[in-house]
Amino acid sequence: MFKFTDGGVCAAKGFKANGLNCGLNPDKEKNDLGLLVSDVPCNTAGVYTQNKVKGAPVTVTKNHIAAADGKSRAVIMNSKNANTCNADGIEKAERMCELAAEQLGINPQEVLVASTGVIGQILPIEPIENNIAELVSGLSYDGNERAATAIMTTDTVKKEYALEIELDGKVCHIGGMAKGSGMIHPNMATTLNFVTTDAAISCDMLQKALSEIVKVTYNCLSVDGDTSTNDTLLIQANGLAGNTEITEENEDYNVFKEALYIVLSELTKMLAKDGEGATKLLECTVSAAPDQETAIIVAKSVIRSPLLKCAMFGEDANWGRALCAIGYAEADFDIDKVDVDFRSDAGVLPVCRNGAGIPFSEEFAKTVLGEDEIFIDVKLNLGDAEAKAWGCDLTYDYVKINGDYRS
Repeated sequence: MFKFTDGGVCAAKGFKANGLNCGLNPDKEKNDLGLLVSDVPCNTAGVYTQNKVKGAPVTVTKNHIAAADGKSRAVIMNSKNANTCNADGIEKAERMCELAAEQLGINPQEVLVASTGVIGQILPIEPIENNIAELVSGLSYDGNERAATAIMTTDTVKKEYALEIELDGKVCHIGGMAKGSGMIHPNMATTLNFVTTDAAISCDMLQKALSEIVKVTYNCLSVDGDTSTNDTLLIQANGLAGNTEITEENEDYNVFKEALYIVLSELTKMLAKDGEGATKLLECTVSAAPDQETAIIVAKSVIRSPLLKCAMFGEDANWGRALCAIGYAEADFDIDKVDVDFRSDAGVLPVCRNGAGIPFSEEFAKTVLGEDEIFIDVKLNLGDAEAKAWGCDLTYDYVKINGDYRS
């Protein structure tokens, strides 16, 4: 039913993209300005940071979607400068939309904007003005990689994923791209993320699916416990696949929602694995929980524990740190029933049963934790609900990267 396909945000029909270096990033080999455009208007949905300090692009994007009754045509994006906490932030974000709209021949309210980078530095608009014509002229239906690299900051790899699905007998696509390595914590969309689909689906159904899936994907991601000011996740649906528009929770809606879950969960794992300075992807699965909300709370508590992250970096099976994080999770369960295992491709290491430690081989523990993907399995033994959360280890390099981030 779901088939992986190449193309990222350009996998869906009618979406073009481009990216280039306009001069915001002094490294001319790195793109810093991107553009994503649909051939036709799109139904649009979004989720945003819950930080009280919000970047000007977040405000402008939300206003444009509301003013255009949930429609959009394009997203202009930049890295290196977050355009946040600046007196002229709204003016600059609006100007970015106007520049793109002028070149595309569309209404500025049809253009959304997203920025990432250093907070509190004035965004120079001249580099964008000087390069917008080239950015637009270079748009192509296979420009997804150029756009995906334009939003990278401390990311070490681009992050893209796309699926082909069938709805109403029509072949449809859902594709996405994401950026983020640091300042990532579960409090909405975490980082900049853009998803496109050629499926026909109403704004209401699009928002419903996105909001529900974010709760069990992006909101279950933590690299360092800091919620960014510019977190944005947008999804645009242009309907060019030709399926009957999804306007209610029917079978096609369920298929679409499951496909969207796969795309967002894959991007979430990519973000976690590429955490700043990370050497290991961590995935915590909480099962046998009384309800999903409890499972989510416990999984997130484990995955965001700095002490556990450090232990995983040191390949130390210090399971007490996991139990400690489980214990301060704000949920109702019996700690004396909890089981914990550490798992990787090297095997399974049981470390705790009924809330108490059990003997294990330290040598085997080193082998299990020596892999680059570590799974922490927690059983609450109180029900049949389950949830996952994702993160990474905490390393020396994280401190180095963030010690001189502005430079």
